[in-house]
Amino acid sequence: MSAPLRSALLALLAAPLLALAAPPQAATEHVQARLVTSQAAVAPGQRFTVALEQDIKAHWHTYWLNPGDSGQATSIDWQGAQAGPIQWPTPSIQAIGPIVNYGYEGKPALLVDVTVPADAKPGARFQPTAEVRWLVCKDVCIPEQVTLGLDLPVAAQGKPGPDADLIDAWRNAIPKPAPFAVKLAAAPQGVRLSGPTAGVTKAYFFADTWGAVAHSAPQALKAEASGWALDIPAGDEPLAAGKPLSGVVVLTTATGEQAWTVSAPMPEGAGKGPGPADLTTPAAEGGANASPAPAPEGDLGLAPALALALLGGLILNLMPCVFPVLSIKALALVNQGNHKAEGLAYTAGVLLSFAALAGVLIALRAGGQQVGWGFQFHSPVFVLVVAYLLFLVGLNLSGFFDVGGSFTGIGSGLAARQGLAGSFFTGVLAAVVATPCTAPFMGAALAFALAQPAVVMLAVFLALGLGLALPFLVLAFWPAAQRWLPRPGAWMDTFKQFLAFPMYAAVVWLLWVLAQQAGPDGVALALGGLVLIAFALWVRRAGRGVLAGGVTVASLALALGTAAWIKPVAAVDARAESSVEPYSAERLADLRAQNKPVFVNMTAAWCISCLVNERVALSRPEVHEAFAKAGITYLKGDWTREDPKITAVLKAHGRSGVPLYLYYAPGAAEAQVLPQILTPGLVIEAVSTPQAPRSST
Repeated sequence: MSAPLRSALLALLAAPLLALAAPPQAATEHVQARLVTSQAAVAPGQRFTVALEQDIKAHWHTYWLNPGDSGQATSIDWQGAQAGPIQWPTPSIQAIGPIVNYGYEGKPALLVDVTVPADAKPGARFQPTAEVRWLVCKDVCIPEQVTLGLDLPVAAQGKPGPDADLIDAWRNAIPKPAPFAVKLAAAPQGVRLSGPTAGVTKAYFFADTWGAVAHSAPQALKAEASGWALDIPAGDEPLAAGKPLSGVVVLTTATGEQAWTVSAPMPEGAGKGPGPADLTTPAAEGGANASPAPAPEGDLGLAPALALALLGGLILNLMPCVFPVLSIKALALVNQGNHKAEGLAYTAGVLLSFAALAGVLIALRAGGQQVGWGFQFHSPVFVLVVAYLLFLVGLNLSGFFDVGGSFTGIGSGLAARQGLAGSFFTGVLAAVVATPCTAPFMGAALAFALAQPAVVMLAVFLALGLGLALPFLVLAFWPAAQRWLPRPGAWMDTFKQFLAFPMYAAVVWLLWVLAQQAGPDGVALALGGLVLIAFALWVRRAGRGVLAGGVTVASLALALGTAAWIKPVAAVDARAESSVEPYSAERLADLRAQNKPVFVNMTAAWCISCLVNERVALSRPEVHEAFAKAGITYLKGDWTREDPKITAVLKAHGRSGVPLYLYYAPGAAEAQVLPQILTPGLVIEAVSTPQAPRSST
């Protein structure tokens, strides 16, 4: 075959692949996006700049690296090329009532350095794709995404393109490292950032870490002999001493406005800041309608927090997620045995689990992440593993397999020793399944704990665990209480098998939670894993020898391996539910500015208390009728996946987890916080009771 003919044939075969290349531009309802490159041709291993230009609809905006009080930063996920981080132009302040966001209007350009693979062949095509996601907001916020691509020839040497000058202009608009040193000093309400630039008439600092500063609080500029100083109130998650506070400082002088990137370590003794209440300080005209949120965790004190945690843990035993586990252990006390040892083993399992949970929360908090009660259920992988665990427990109770002798501990000394291990494991299981539940009195104690040093936080969590373990501990150590239990008999085996069904029901619930997080594909993988677990147990029961053992282990390993394919999917819009709107800080601020009544429900698919409240109270026809009669807008915030903005709202109202119910009456100075356990009458009474008007000052 001749060379020209071979080239023509290759071009013909490549034509369908070229047709599949992603386009360099695409449009959604509110944003037109395109990729702009500095190159007309690229060389193997070359690094060059690509810009994502967004042409945003008038009066709408997207978000910066740190979106501020609400919002979500634009993200770019590259395939087919190595890409550096986004280089962000200077943001602007997007104020909506008391809410202050950082973002862009008009035509911002986000720059990224892209590297061509070193093994790219001259004569080939370089065709990377970029999955671009953004949140675009006005009075409502809409998540949008597009797939864009480049199609550049690979040559021995790169060749600049017609847009190289445009890329250079955009690069010049990216804030550069400051040519001067800045200092951070402790201030009463936060930190003082200072620098040597003379003649500064206006300054503003955009922190690139959420919660490091109070976005909505004013920053006071002061002139100093050595230059300027900017007092910056601390935010909801101020950085620890020694951690770098970095961002962009915008300085205005007689020569114009200039933005610089700066960074300095947080000083010792920096003020605790205005706290959650001051995060709603009005930042623009019209913000006077903001209502300060209470921060009861700061006033609670250690002794009351420990008492509330103990009481909350005690009430957790009555929650539908924990009660079946407690019943399993209570059944063991019906028989003769070392009740005290089993009680201590169960308590040790609970306390160790709560200590481990506190340790994880402490580590996450030290890393700058927002955390709350039940945070681990944000992970679909954790939900899947717990579903597998409860499925195994259910199969064990149904009699499909035994672990270490009889369930009730009757047998040899070996079985008794394994009974203690079973008690310990049951304590661990009780702690695990308790985390999606929130009992009364827990909220204030946990909110206090999450704002305290590690030792105090650990003490509160151990008090909560002790409350959870207390009923079984009392039964184990108080013989008189054991007389309340029924006598042993054949009914015990039947009751044990009956207890398997709450476990199976819990598995169904967890699969429903997984459906919200990972969609139908996630549920299909989970069901496949359950089949593999059942198959492994069948092989273990029906076969013997090395082969059967190997198949059992392989099946269980493959079941756990399904977690690697679990991928989160986009959240379902709450507007799919009749008369319910998705929560956003902007929407809430807009409704309050219009003096309209608002009911806010912060919930999660894995929160059993939340689901029960929605079924027995919020979904009742008489409640819907009361909402309609009062003209109430119902906003629903979904915390099924981790959402720092909802976490901030919870903390601002003294809660560490869901549920949280807020009612903003027309003209009310602040939200009315409803109890964590609802009834239709309680909700109707709350929305029908007049509240004090807002202050006119």
